[in-house]
Amino acid sequence: MINFFYEDCIPLNKNNEESLKKIVQLFDKEGFTCGDISVVFCSDTYLLSLNKKYLNHDYFTDIITFPYNEGELINGDLFVSLDRAKENAIDNNEAFSREISRLVIHGCLHLCGFNDKSREEITVMRLKEEEYLKLFGFT
Repeated sequence: MINFFYEDCIPLNKNNEESLKKIVQLFDKEGFTCGDISVVFCSDTYLLSLNKKYLNHDYFTDIITFPYNEGELINGDLFVSLDRAKENAIDNNEAFSREISRLVIHGCLHLCGFNDKSREEITVMRLKEEEYLKLFGFT
């Protein structure tokens, strides 16, 4: 089950939340079972504080993922900066709602074990993001 929360930001409309709920199908397609997924939308300031506290990184980021998986059962928290999402959308000439969807998909892929440290991993991650954006109708 996917649940949405907000910290230090204006909530998305309920239609955006409802459309994002179909992303849980990603876990089944990747061979996992969806457990409890919390998506916390927040400000840059809030996410920066988490980045410093838990990852010892002193820079803005668009998403941080905390996995709590139990074997094939996927559980985790995704923290998504709406400020970064807006900036990414502008920089990439994308709709804000599509960028939000991409970030949530990105976090879910991390929960499934995908990484984005090397060029090869980044390429695979981007291809998977596009695959799921299209599959779920976020085009």
